[in-house]
Amino acid sequence: MVILGIDPGSRITGYGVVDDSQHNPRYLASGCLRLKDDDLAQRLAQIYAGITELIAVHRPDALAIEQVFMSKNADSALKLGQARGVAIVCAANHGLSVSEYGPRQIKQAVTGTGAAEKAQVQHMVTAVLGLSGSPQADAADALAIALTHIYAGRGLVTKGSYGGRRSAAKGGSWRQFRP
Repeated sequence: MVILGIDPGSRITGYGVVDDSQHNPRYLASGCLRLKDDDLAQRLAQIYAGITELIAVHRPDALAIEQVFMSKNADSALKLGQARGVAIVCAANHGLSVSEYGPRQIKQAVTGTGAAEKAQVQHMVTAVLGLSGSPQADAADALAIALTHIYAGRGLVTKGSYGGRRSAAKGGSWRQFRP
C-alpha cells in the first residue's frame, strides 16, 4: 500500500510518499510544494495541481493529512483549513480514501511523545525510513503523517479526540450529486 502524506499549508505544503506493501515502511519520495502567488485562490489551485501530479506519478492507495489545529491567528487557521480542503477534494476526486490525524497523535505515533519538537520528528522519520539525510521540516512532517497512517492500519495508534478519521470508501458517493 502506498500512502501519500500531506502537511498542508497556504505557502508551503509538504508531501511524503511511503510504501508499506512489504510491511516495512519504505521511502519513495518527499518534498514541498512552494506556492509562489500572492493570490490565495491561485495558491489553492497550485496545491490542487501539485497533488494531482503527485497522485499521477506515485499512484497512492490513500491520502493521510494533518487535521486543523486552532492557532492564535484565526486568519492563518482559516487559510490552513482551505489548503486542507483542497488536498482532501483532490484526493476524493481521484478516488483515494482520506484519513486525518491530529498533530499530537502524529508526534506520539512517530516519536513516542505527543509533545515532540520538529527536530525529534525529523530525526525519527530519518531513522525509521533509513534516509541518508534529514528531510526539510514540512516534508518530514508529511512523511510522519504517512507513517502514522501505516501504524494506524496496524492498530498501533490509539484514537483520541483528534483520532484518525477516515472518509467514505474509495470512489466516494459524492459523484451521485453531479449535474
